[in-house]
Amino acid sequence: MNSKLRKYLTVAALGLAGGAIYFLPYIKYVYYDAQVAAMGISNTQTGILLTMYTIGNMILYIPGGILADKISPKKALVVSLLATAGLCYIYAFTFDYKIALVIWLGLSFSTAFIFWSSLMKAVRIIGTEEEQGFMYGLYYACNGLAGALTQSLSLFAYNTAKDEIVTGFFRAVVTGGTVAVVAAVLLMFLMDSKAGAHTASEGEDSKFKMGDVGKLLKNPIVWIASITIFCAYGIFANTSFFTPYLTEVKGMSASSSGAITIIRSYVLLLLSPVGGLIADKVFKSTAKWLTCALVILAALFAGVLLLPSGMSPTAVSLYTLIPGAFAMMMYGVIFSIMSEAGIPRMMTGTAIGIASIIGYMPDSIYSTMFGSWLDKYGADGYTRIFGFLAASAIVGAILAMYIYIRNKKNQKSASAE
Repeated sequence: MNSKLRKYLTVAALGLAGGAIYFLPYIKYVYYDAQVAAMGISNTQTGILLTMYTIGNMILYIPGGILADKISPKKALVVSLLATAGLCYIYAFTFDYKIALVIWLGLSFSTAFIFWSSLMKAVRIIGTEEEQGFMYGLYYACNGLAGALTQSLSLFAYNTAKDEIVTGFFRAVVTGGTVAVVAAVLLMFLMDSKAGAHTASEGEDSKFKMGDVGKLLKNPIVWIASITIFCAYGIFANTSFFTPYLTEVKGMSASSSGAITIIRSYVLLLLSPVGGLIADKVFKSTAKWLTCALVILAALFAGVLLLPSGMSPTAVSLYTLIPGAFAMMMYGVIFSIMSEAGIPRMMTGTAIGIASIIGYMPDSIYSTMFGSWLDKYGADGYTRIFGFLAASAIVGAILAMYIYIRNKKNQKSASAE
């Protein structure tokens, strides 16, 4: 097979893996009522399942990253996908709450422990240093489309049972697990077993050592890159607040707002590799592109607060697609900043484990904070939310610019030597 074709097919397979493996942990967001009915549990109990999973993830990211730097990404990804599929099948044939508690804890091991860091490491090693942005952008586009495909297939399976909710839910879960198996098989054939794995010929200097964990934790640039990811991801994840903003503040119908949400969540995914190309070909720097994108996003969020009160809901909804587009182009490349930050490839897994703990904290912080603002201030809460996101974008831009300037200085020093 042509090496270039194999590279892109591998990225697509990685996207399928990332889209399929998180089907079960977050299944409540699509099949909430069906899950409650099939298991006979309360709303609180569904929340406990996800809480156990997220706590497990936070604990396992760093040790998983360390392990990801010691073994082949191919082995880690295939084992994780098959383990997740196995948990899907066990869950489908039991639907017992006590067993589900064990399953959701097990999902932390199969989807977060070594899978996430190995996945990001695999994307990094597939491409050259000059095409990191595009590779990550292409991965996220494939990941989003694969997630939509997995949900569509599971929904089709669910609907075949018609009014039999438990049967339909069973079929949906089995379908999700089967997609994970398909992803594992594709990676078995497409990925190079030796890629990302240390060999004796590489020498001891290129081998990851446990002492490197301490070096990473003491390295300021790791924390700066992690906080940059925190700012960027927080903005990307919370463009979702445009949906209730359009209905509650601008008076748009729920169906129209939902259509805009679909465009923002799925159609704009096609812009993810475009962001990578901009970073690689135009700016020739992920950090420089992030700086530019974050400054633009700060202006766009501030602009929401300045929109005329008489502006039509349709015009406002079209405006909200602009920050959605920039957020998508930015989010697709955020982890490629690790390369520019000077993190050695042999430490990529551990560094991503650290960055993931910090970078994904907005999921547990922002939702609660923003929700409390809306409860307390009503429609005025959106002013605080968008103002906060604008300020967060400025902080992220400053940090990204620091990484860019630092990298340029290091390059000059290296060339002078």
